[in-house]
Amino acid sequence: MEKLIEQFSFGLFFWQLLLLVILLLVLRKFAWGPILNAVEERESGIKDALEAAENAKKEMQNVTADSERLLQEARLEREAMIKEAREMKEKIVADAKGMAQVEADNMIKQAKTAIEGEKKAAVAEIKDQVAILSVEIAEKIIKGQFSDKDKQLRLVEDMIGDIKLN
Repeated sequence: MEKLIEQFSFGLFFWQLLLLVILLLVLRKFAWGPILNAVEERESGIKDALEAAENAKKEMQNVTADSERLLQEARLEREAMIKEAREMKEKIVADAKGMAQVEADNMIKQAKTAIEGEKKAAVAEIKDQVAILSVEIAEKIIKGQFSDKDKQLRLVEDMIGDIKLN
């Protein structure tokens, strides 16, 4: 260190100091200004980006809330449509059952009417046949009984005995 002190030159120190000050002034004018401007622009760009991100975040929250609301409305509408479809299905089924019941009742009435008509026709036909047979039998019996006088008298006596007086 003694050697440095011995070799110290005041003139050299002055010129170095002067060059340093000039260098600092040149740097301040040409380098620090643009550097500080670039730093300020960068800082401003970051602030703007943060504000834009915050606005985007708020917008996203609004969009999310709107989409949730729309989704909820769609769910409610779907539920209402399903409920309406079920009610329509139940009404259609009930109407179909009612119509089927009415048709079945009509068919049963028609069948009963047809059966009753056929029954009456069969009974009438049987009565006709019984009447014809009865007349034929009576005719044969009468012919047989009227041919013999004793039989006629017995028949009259039997009929008188069968008659009850009130």
